[in-house]
Amino acid sequence: MNEVIQAMLTRRSVHGFRPDVPVDQKLVDQIIQAGTYAANGRGHQSAIIIEITNKALRDRLSELNRQIGGWEEGFDPFYGAPVVLLVMAEKDWPTRVYDGSLVMGNLMLAAHALGVGSCWIHRAKETFELDEGKQILSDLGVQGEYEGIGYCVLGAPAKEPGPAAPRKEHFVYYAR
Repeated sequence: MNEVIQAMLTRRSVHGFRPDVPVDQKLVDQIIQAGTYAANGRGHQSAIIIEITNKALRDRLSELNRQIGGWEEGFDPFYGAPVVLLVMAEKDWPTRVYDGSLVMGNLMLAAHALGVGSCWIHRAKETFELDEGKQILSDLGVQGEYEGIGYCVLGAPAKEPGPAAPRKEHFVYYAR
């Protein structure tokens, strides 16, 4: 089977990372590069990727995410991942959500292909609609109006993800 298709069939979301095991920066750079080659509306490249390895900022974003999600204090919605890739897209671009989603898909497939665990974490949109989220972007030097698409968290899995669930009945219809 083709290795790209094999990666698509075997990639799984990781819901527990080893925060004590760093991800090699060379691998992170390759994952990010793959994200920048995602298909996008009219070739506009509306998405941006922000790499977050600063633990204080990572923990601050995790806490905001926890509050938005309504989980109990102490829960880490980033599952202990030491690397967070924040994907955002230009707020006024009509295909921003699609463009950013394709970036997220590329990031996760690249991570899997390189032996790095990943998971798409939601609530980036809500986080960066907050004044605190906007201030974080400003502090990072991000200029312009962006919408949060998702967080791609990366790290060494605490345990191997299980097999894929069986595909649902009537997933595909044919009009041949």
